Amino acid sequence: MTDAARLAGRRVVRSFEGTRPTPGILDAIARGRAGGVALYRGLNVESPDQLARLTAALQAARPRGDPPLLIALDQEGGQLQAFGEGATPWPGNLALGAAGSTELAERAASAIGRELAAVGVNTVWAPVCDLLLDQSVVLGTRPFGDDAVAVGELAAATVRGFRAAGVAATMKHVPGHGTATADSHYDLPVVEAGAAELERHLVPVAAAVGAEVPLAMVAHVAVPTVVGDRTTPATFAPAIVEDVLRDRLGFRGVSVSDALNMGALGDLSDAPRHAVRGAAAGLDLLLLLHPPDIEDAATRAVGAAIADRRIAPDRAAAAEARIERLRRGFPRPDERDPRRLAVVGCAEHRALAREIAEASVTLVRDSQGSLPLSVGPVLVVAPRPVDLTPADTSSYLQLGLADALRERGLEAESLEMPLDPSSADVHGIVARAAGRTVICGTIDAAVHRGQAALVEALLAAGRPTVAVALRTPYDLVAYPSVGTYACTFGIQPPSIEALADALVGRIPFRGRLPVVLPMDAVAA
Repeated sequence: MTDAARLAGRRVVRSFEGTRPTPGILDAIARGRAGGVALYRGLNVESPDQLARLTAALQAARPRGDPPLLIALDQEGGQLQAFGEGATPWPGNLALGAAGSTELAERAASAIGRELAAVGVNTVWAPVCDLLLDQSVVLGTRPFGDDAVAVGELAAATVRGFRAAGVAATMKHVPGHGTATADSHYDLPVVEAGAAELERHLVPVAAAVGAEVPLAMVAHVAVPTVVGDRTTPATFAPAIVEDVLRDRLGFRGVSVSDALNMGALGDLSDAPRHAVRGAAAGLDLLLLLHPPDIEDAATRAVGAAIADRRIAPDRAAAAEARIERLRRGFPRPDERDPRRLAVVGCAEHRALAREIAEASVTLVRDSQGSLPLSVGPVLVVAPRPVDLTPADTSSYLQLGLADALRERGLEAESLEMPLDPSSADVHGIVARAAGRTVICGTIDAAVHRGQAALVEALLAAGRPTVAVALRTPYDLVAYPSVGTYACTFGIQPPSIEALADALVGRIPFRGRLPVVLPMDAVAA
């Protein structure tokens, strides 16, 4: 293998489909054509024991003397939890923002990290350092909130927690995705922000850098204020990767692209060109999520670009040194001890998840004194959980609020509505709610307007209604006349159990809104 080919192989993070290693991924690792492997819930994850066997097999395939592979997973908590069955279900970043506790954030990251380390995952694509702004539904509950300083403090605490568990954290998405309205999984978002606004978005990034975050993921967003045009993603912009991230913010860790298969970059077949552009712009690692032949072609293209100096030699050497330092810092893979898996989903971690949920559930207003609920019957109406973006694992969950209320002594029935109910759906639900208090759970009601129409129709018909935003708090803007309104910031079981306790008065609503809502909506 030529030196350029070896360097290129170390710079790619590959993917594959299967709960066991494929011959192709094992061959790529054995031949030095992978510096790491990214695993995904829908592609690779079945159970903790299976995941531990999988990561061990991947590490065993690397050439003798090579440092540990980077093995990464999207285990953010909240709406994106790639670990799956058996792992602790965590409230997400927005819930931590509502709890407002850096201590809880650090403890949560440490616990998540211990579960990842137990199954051989040494890198996590977290924390999200974006700000949640402008009623954005693209990021959902993945950010901590909209206050740059508070988000930075929580992000830094998360980095520290992962480090304590021996797992490398990745701040994302540099330089900030919060104001973009498009989803980079499908299109290239343009961050329409002036210099002052961009500085605000960089505050959490700078805080994570100050906490010595080891990796930084660069977003597929256009930043015309910095780059000078509306078509070049930050991924391919030295003005972001080098000038902002390294020179201005002082980041000395490993930079990594967001996945190069995303729609913001165009056709999958362009991956080799994208990989070269990203490496030439200063990215160290290139995250591939493509068929094996395209991943092979991208690796060869980077090797050729290193060999003919389209990728500057000093940049190539610096990237190699940073990647080597990161990988040498990972714990050496050892014989898998089944006892290590006992930490996954353990009672201590589940209790911590519940503590976070109880600290985060938020009552925005109860102008008519509808709470606590003391008698039934109650009708719980909510959409079936679905994945609203590719960065979402909500579809693996079921909303158990009615069950939780029954366990607390209320007569409660559950009714599932479409994500965007029609006029006929609304009419039928209102009729069915006669004689009952309605707990109406909504998910992105500002986009799926049928949910807002249902809340308004319930109020117009005189049905006692408690509205609960199950995702972001912005739903209140869609139906501002509701008198009782609460937020859970997610539908993970701990959050739903905490909501049930708060609704019946067992615990207080202790959370605070982590974003600013329009005053007319809050005061209505």
